[in-house]
Amino acid sequence: MLKIQEIRELIKLVDQSSIEEFVYEHEGAKVKMKKKGAIVSKNAAPVQVVSSTPEVVAPQPAAQPQAAAVSETKTAEPVEAAPAKDENLHKITSPMVGTFYASSSPDDDAYVAVGDKVQKDSIVCIVEAMKLFNEIEAEVKGEIVEILAENGQLVEYGQPLFLVKPE
Repeated sequence: MLKIQEIRELIKLVDQSSIEEFVYEHEGAKVKMKKKGAIVSKNAAPVQVVSSTPEVVAPQPAAQPQAAAVSETKTAEPVEAAPAKDENLHKITSPMVGTFYASSSPDDDAYVAVGDKVQKDSIVCIVEAMKLFNEIEAEVKGEIVEILAENGQLVEYGQPLFLVKPE
């Protein structure tokens, strides 16, 4: 079963993400979190945690009216200001919801800094989700122009983390 600290981390991640409902099942135990209301904000209502018998929950398609209302609300919110004006820059995005780390440990130097040259397979950061540390690669050969996330910041799926000027 999940520890209370792990459940708290899950609540934070779900609260700050765009998903409306999260279900986790393990060894007969089930944790289900669902946001109240259709508007998602940093001051959203508390998330419900319910334990019951296992059931299969399929992801809801975005075409449903309620999900469409949520996406309309989210587009009105400022998501991320794109400070770079060069449209030729490659965005390295987060492949998952999690916590951004610029280095492998607090004592180590950051994987990359602005101005560093990277290869396609260069590790640029770590995104931690559910106690799993996922190394994120540059995906393109070039130079780091801007770092868009701060160390320890919660990031969402698809959120730009770095801008790279391809070579």
